[in-house]
Amino acid sequence: MATVAEDVIAAVGTAPGEAGIAVIRVSGPGCARVVERIFRGRQSLQDAPSHRMVYGAVVDPDTAEVLDEVLAVRMQAPRSYTGEDVVEIHTHGGSAVVGRVLNAVVRAGARPAEPGEFTKRAFLNGRLDLSQAEAVIDLIRSKTDAARRLALEQLKGGLSTRVKQMREILLDVMAQIEVTIDYPEHDVEDVTIEQIREAVDQVREQIDELLASSRVGRLVREGVRTAIVGRPNVGKSSLLNALAGRERAIVTAIPGTTRDVVDEWIHVRGVAFQILDTAGIRTTEDEVERIGVERSLKWVAEADLVLCVLDGSSPLEKEDLELLDRIKDRPFLVVVNKIDLPGRLAGDGRLEKLPQHRMVRVSARTGDGVQELADRMAQVVLKGEGVSASSCMVTNVRHMALLEEAREDLDAAERAVSEGWTVDVAAVDLRAAWEHLGDILGERAGEELLNRIFSQFCLGK
Repeated sequence: MATVAEDVIAAVGTAPGEAGIAVIRVSGPGCARVVERIFRGRQSLQDAPSHRMVYGAVVDPDTAEVLDEVLAVRMQAPRSYTGEDVVEIHTHGGSAVVGRVLNAVVRAGARPAEPGEFTKRAFLNGRLDLSQAEAVIDLIRSKTDAARRLALEQLKGGLSTRVKQMREILLDVMAQIEVTIDYPEHDVEDVTIEQIREAVDQVREQIDELLASSRVGRLVREGVRTAIVGRPNVGKSSLLNALAGRERAIVTAIPGTTRDVVDEWIHVRGVAFQILDTAGIRTTEDEVERIGVERSLKWVAEADLVLCVLDGSSPLEKEDLELLDRIKDRPFLVVVNKIDLPGRLAGDGRLEKLPQHRMVRVSARTGDGVQELADRMAQVVLKGEGVSASSCMVTNVRHMALLEEAREDLDAAERAVSEGWTVDVAAVDLRAAWEHLGDILGERAGEELLNRIFSQFCLGK
């Protein structure tokens, strides 16, 4: 387990570039003394009440040149982000000012912070567990309101609470097993096989619920790769432009205009969709177009959602029918385009067999039905699982892997009691599940894991 640092670190906590203000964050035991060496105000920072702004100036530690007029605030441990003593210096936001003030803080005795070091210290000081610390970077990177809500719920401890509840159930039954094994002469009730099974079932049910949420959680966090596919000239590029609300792709009447994938991001119900306009799927002798068709078929297999576009003004063709066969096992919507033209769509009856919620009729040219399509896309992805302020969904691959390992441990414990092994054998697997759940919170996190996680953070966080 990594140890708590004792030195003072400093970094700019706001984005680079010109701004009204910038914040320089200083953390560690004695950080107020360090800042005091370059701060000139009517009141000493060390004497000022915690969390109270103090007006003053920052000066060069060697020449006493005034570098900027600032507001500084001391936050006494443990009531700070890192759980240590923290000083924040609010300067004017010009890059020259910020650079000189940060340099002065370092020359006064601090050292430049490493990426994510403030959050790492918050974890080491017990202010956050590891799942909460990981939520910080998710919150910083969130591009949609749904992603923000999920990250904030995890930061507030939503996932941590669920994990702790599961560990408590396992700990109770493990304690009963230990007592019956270690003190058989005492008048205590032996743990029963049924009690072990009940604990396993309770925890496994919660794990399955969290793992089931991971699909939606991942899509909300990373975005939904949505492939628009179809034969040439069914209006795929026009549909991309209609969804994007701007001219993103080239639209012509010439078949095969789109030869490579064109993408655009849109937001629907707080979820980000990466819309991919692919090459028209048909048999072709053109080598460049053929490569584009191969990429289109690859996206059919790999996309999170497939929009199969049909031309509602013409009968179904062989390529349409082949594509409908390809997408039947994928998350898909059939988009009947060109409803502003006389309808001539006809085929072999398979469209009539499609569930109505899988088909949307639109006109990419006039915009009719496009909003309904966007809403239907969100419905297919979320499957009724709205992302509310209290949603607890697993979005992190590390958490998913640990939940799956814990589930395997619980399966092993159940097999042990079912096959007639003594309860101490089951206890080994129960403890393994308990430890894997604890790893989500960082109970056994070593320096290598922490460095890998926190190196993804920006400086100052």
